[in-house]
This record gives sequence, C-alpha cells and structure tokens, in this order.
Amino acid sequence: MRVSPERADVAYHSPVTPWRPKAIDGVPDRVVLIDGQCVLCSCSARFVIDRDPAATFRFVAVQESYGRALAERLGIDLAFPETNAVILGDSAYFKSDAVIEVLSRLPGWSWVRLGRIVPRTLRDALYDLIARNRYRWFGQTTECLMPTPDIARHFLGNPP
Repeated sequence: MRVSPERADVAYHSPVTPWRPKAIDGVPDRVVLIDGQCVLCSCSARFVIDRDPAATFRFVAVQESYGRALAERLGIDLAFPETNAVILGDSAYFKSDAVIEVLSRLPGWSWVRLGRIVPRTLRDALYDLIARNRYRWFGQTTECLMPTPDIARHFLGNPP
C-alpha cells in the first residue's frame, strides 16, 4: 500500500493504535467490506441496500477473494474481522467512522453526521462491544450473503 508522507501516521494499524482513517489507492469508491458470515453485517448491508436505490455503495465480503485481499491491505484479521471498512475516495474508514460515513451518505440520512460529536473512543467502544458479541447475539452463517438478482448491482462482482 502506498501512502503519502503526510498520511504516514495513519497508514498502518497496530494493536495500540485506534482504527483511524487511512489512505488507500486502487480501490473503487464506495466499496464496503463486511463479514459475510455475520448475520448482523448481512442485515446492515441489506439496510443500506434498501435505502440506496442508486446503488452507490457496493459490498464485498471478507470471505471472497477480493474481500480477503482488501482486508489484508487494510490490516483486518481474516479469522475474526473486528471491523468493517468503507472506501471513500482515497481513504478507508473503520468501525464507527465507517458506519457514520455510509449512513450519512444515504438519501435522508445526512443527520447521522451528528454522531461525530461523540468522541471516537466512546463510539468505537460501543462498536467493539457489539463486534465481539455479534455472532452470539445475532448469529453466524456458514455461507456469505448471496445477492439475489434484484440486489446484485449492490455487490462488487469483478473488481478492477
């Protein structure tokens, strides 16, 4: 991954560094990386799909080959992805930032930007609590979310 020198401080994730936005290139705009085996993640993707009639966001599961490659580039653990990610322009956003960025770009949902008032540490603490317990609370499937023909355009088929 190439990053500009001014963004080098946020280029790589480490266990002691919070998931801050980081520079990324070569990824299509508005790609959302999700855990395709997580029922909550699949329901969240469906929530966005239902509110994104123009299909401006496209989803890819970490269990797919392109999703695995993207997760590795972003430093996301493939065995237990602790965060989702959204690519907007040349930046990747994680955890609560990703949620706010996606929801606030849906028609009628710009008010979600107010969530930025809450400090990231608090937002991400809540995100982490849900992420750690998501399989227990919401369930886990053995197969990724399979797009039906009516929503297939919301999924990244053959990435560039």
